[in-house]
Amino acid sequence: MRACSRPGTSRCGVPARLAAPVAADSPTTAQALDETAWYERLLTRLSDSGESLVRHIGSSTLWLAGWAVLALIVIRAFWNLTLSGSDLSTSGNLAGSILLLLAFGLLVIERQLSSEPEGQSPEAGALAQLVRMTLIVLLVGALCLFFSSADRVWPARLAVLIGLLPLGVALEFLLRAVLSVFSPRTPRLEPRLLAASFIADLLRWPPRPLLALQHELHNRFGIDLRQIWAFTYMRRAFLPVLAVVAALGWALSGVHEIPMQGRGIYERFGKPVEVFGPGLHVGLPWPFGRVLAVENGVVHELATSVSAADAAEQTLDPAEGPPPGSANRLWDASHINEKSQVIASSAGDKQSFQIVNMDVRFVYRIGLTDAAAMASTYNSADIPSLIRSTASRVLVHDFASRTLDELLGEQRSGLADDIGKAVQADLQRLDSGVELLATVVEAIHPPAGAANAYHAVQAAQIGAQALISRERGAASDKANQAQLNASVARDQASAAAREVLATAQGADLRFSAERQAYAKAGQAFLLEQYLAQLTEGLGNAKLLILDHRLGGDNAPTIDLRTFTPPADPTAPRKAVQ
Repeated sequence: MRACSRPGTSRCGVPARLAAPVAADSPTTAQALDETAWYERLLTRLSDSGESLVRHIGSSTLWLAGWAVLALIVIRAFWNLTLSGSDLSTSGNLAGSILLLLAFGLLVIERQLSSEPEGQSPEAGALAQLVRMTLIVLLVGALCLFFSSADRVWPARLAVLIGLLPLGVALEFLLRAVLSVFSPRTPRLEPRLLAASFIADLLRWPPRPLLALQHELHNRFGIDLRQIWAFTYMRRAFLPVLAVVAALGWALSGVHEIPMQGRGIYERFGKPVEVFGPGLHVGLPWPFGRVLAVENGVVHELATSVSAADAAEQTLDPAEGPPPGSANRLWDASHINEKSQVIASSAGDKQSFQIVNMDVRFVYRIGLTDAAAMASTYNSADIPSLIRSTASRVLVHDFASRTLDELLGEQRSGLADDIGKAVQADLQRLDSGVELLATVVEAIHPPAGAANAYHAVQAAQIGAQALISRERGAASDKANQAQLNASVARDQASAAAREVLATAQGADLRFSAERQAYAKAGQAFLLEQYLAQLTEGLGNAKLLILDHRLGGDNAPTIDLRTFTPPADPTAPRKAVQ
């Protein structure tokens, strides 16, 4: 260890009057001093390493990288290509005027730097290029502020896009700062300006991007591109080859490929002349002819309302897993794509309204005819919005005459057909070219908050309707039985009356016939009737008729052989005891 040079001090700069006590201290104090010295040595070593690293990299490099990173952060914070137009009015004009004043000052500085000789100020040219880049950004910003309005979008978008210029310069500066760490240091040569920008050097008129590259190659590597024959030939043949390629590409713009699921409307000089089917087609090149794409039989499903969940990215549900939330149709919760609708209602003799949630979907496609394809292209800017607005108008008009009980009951089956026909009629009247394939009523129910109350009311109505139906059935049964009995009695009376009438009519006819026969036959008819009556009355009796008139002159004779005697004359009589 070296000795201390100052008098009155001990080693390591400790005063002499304190040296003896330190030497006489305990070992604990010495250990504490060693730990403190170790920490100080570490800080000193880190400080020396940091200073050495900064000297090696260079403070200018760190400043350049820091400003480049700051510029990138600012541009990233304000980058938004979805900005809408805004009316800045007086404040915008004031800000634009301030930017013009700043641009005028920068223009003076840029002219001053550009006029500086290169030998007197080598950095003036590079600084003039950076000032020129800043000047362009300020002028474009002032232009956007002057023309900003609520119905113009391009000023805001242009103000954001002009940030690409400082973004490119900042990235170049950051890359130069990183690469400068690996560049060798030459103490004999004056260091070049690190903040020279190749992108800013391109902001000149006429633009010569290859000239800067040629100068860099010639100055750094000694390569002169003008002495290479291939580059000279390429430079001469570049414009003719570019013209031929451009002409060929322009001619090929008239060849159009139509996919299998699409069609194309061919416009010639802005007038539609034909509908192309799938395949390759040749027409006039752009802009004299162009083809507008149209769907060919592609089927779409559209809901009448769009929720926030539809706009978000939806994950596919596994086929073997639980059903997705969209399949839940319980009334106690709101569902995706449901829309509230006001419908008619009745409470006794009073008319009122009700609110229901419904999910109505339409399955549609562009018509397959050429006229439908043209109508969908030229008459409809947004087909889904057109279908939604038309369906909303039809639903409001149709539900004004329907009640909730009818929609949940017998009219639900025909509701989809009625809505589909009405919407299709309106779309045809608008000449939209849309064909509705199906209308599906996914769900119709009361709002989720009133579901339980409606369940109770519906249960009470069902019970009351059941009692009413039961009593009406009993009354109808009794009425039918009474009608049956009355009908039977009436039929029996009618039959009896008809029978008596028929008998009377028959007797009348028979009497009339006998009267006419008597008038014609006289006594013979009477005898015939007399004999007929005797035959009818005595048809089953064993009779013997005695009439002297039947035998003429002969006396009547009785043949007893045909009669059974009342008693046997030969039978012996029994003696009386």
